[in-house]
Amino acid sequence: GGLILFAIFSLVMDVFKIGYYSSFYSCLSAIKIIYPIVQAIFVIVQTYFLWLSAKDCIHVHLNVTRCGLMLTLTTNLAVWMSAVTDESVHKAHSKLKKNMTEEIFRWLLKVGMRSTSVEECNCNSQICQIFKNGYFWLYPFNIEYSLFASAMVYVMWKNVGRFIDHHSHHIQRLKFRLFRRTFFVGIMLGLVLLVSGLGVLILYEVQVNSSTESSKKSQALTMYYIFNIVCLSLMSLVCIGGSVIYRFDKRDMDRHKNPTRTLDVALLMGAALGQYAISYYSIVAIVASTPRDTISALNLTYALLMIAQHTFQNVFIIEGLHRQPP
Repeated sequence: GGLILFAIFSLVMDVFKIGYYSSFYSCLSAIKIIYPIVQAIFVIVQTYFLWLSAKDCIHVHLNVTRCGLMLTLTTNLAVWMSAVTDESVHKAHSKLKKNMTEEIFRWLLKVGMRSTSVEECNCNSQICQIFKNGYFWLYPFNIEYSLFASAMVYVMWKNVGRFIDHHSHHIQRLKFRLFRRTFFVGIMLGLVLLVSGLGVLILYEVQVNSSTESSKKSQALTMYYIFNIVCLSLMSLVCIGGSVIYRFDKRDMDRHKNPTRTLDVALLMGAALGQYAISYYSIVAIVASTPRDTISALNLTYALLMIAQHTFQNVFIIEGLHRQPP
């Protein structure tokens, strides 16, 4: 279901890219228009394949199957790197355009174009601007789709030729009770934090990008950091509480080899490394900077709590993944 959701947004992004590049095809290489078409076909075929075959353990043509799955995996990673690069270049160009005059920016654009005329490649029409803004907003969905598909293909690759003892694991189907065992309270608190977070993020973006007064920007930063500090503190306490509850749980730990769980743990720890690095460099920059004001103190607290929260959360999730069913 998650794969299909990201696939739909990826296809919408490809449609927007085709529309955008078609607006000035005369000064661009044909590969610019062909690439999103081929990518859309790849997304459709791969999603259909994973929807039908994600649960299969293949025991015929093992080498050919492994080769095909690994080729698919590397293709997804290549698409992911391409999307991340395109998004980074777009942000760099946007920042560059804000910080220099229009004449210098147009000269730099002309140097990078094959055509001698920059006017042909300018996106002046309203529909062109819609396509341009639309597909850059949809890049995160395409990035998540590539990672999502890569994880599923990797699990399929690990399961090629694997035999499963169906009697060694008892399948426990979870029954979801909305108004019992505090499920309802958890859902409501999560929704409240989600809506509040979106509201704070929108206010922060509006105040920082539209206001020219430093006092309003400081107020927006203060609000942003305080909200995140409160959320991170609550999340850390909840994760610690969950880990303590596990100590009183009488279920045994599941030590059996499980490719899906191994991948989950590896992705969890790998994803946390990026946030650890960001927080570490933030701490170094804050400690080395002068003067130290309220914003710096809040930023330092936020970075430290981010490290603590990710650590407690990863411990809690990994312990939960290794628990036997009830």
